[in-house]
Amino acid sequence: MTTTLPSARTRPVAGTITLWAMQVLLALIFGFMAFPKAMGNPIAVAPFDLIGLGIPGMVVVGWLELAGAIALLIPRLCGLASICQVPLMIGATILSALVTPNLVVIPALTLGLVCIVAWFRRYDTVALIQIVRR
Repeated sequence: MTTTLPSARTRPVAGTITLWAMQVLLALIFGFMAFPKAMGNPIAVAPFDLIGLGIPGMVVVGWLELAGAIALLIPRLCGLASICQVPLMIGATILSALVTPNLVVIPALTLGLVCIVAWFRRYDTVALIQIVRR
């Protein structure tokens, strides 16, 4: 039995524009969040020290965020990038809730946006997996 998935091109133009706007916004957010971590800014170290990851963990998270920001802007990779950013943002939300509870809204909203993009780009992700398997 063969099933065909609906093409991403069947999405209304307004929906496509909205998704791309969300992806650009998320790429900017991840880029701004990643830069201090990837560069080893001392201000960003405290939360990572609290959970035992220290500077190496902070730098790895920073580079993962930066890679995700770039991949969100590449049409073939945007679905996979958003899926990969979900666990990262779950961790950021939990860390923010533990360290700075009054700022937990920012990573929680970012997590929500990433989940929305991942959901609406799921067919793109399946198409990417099919291309890789060939």
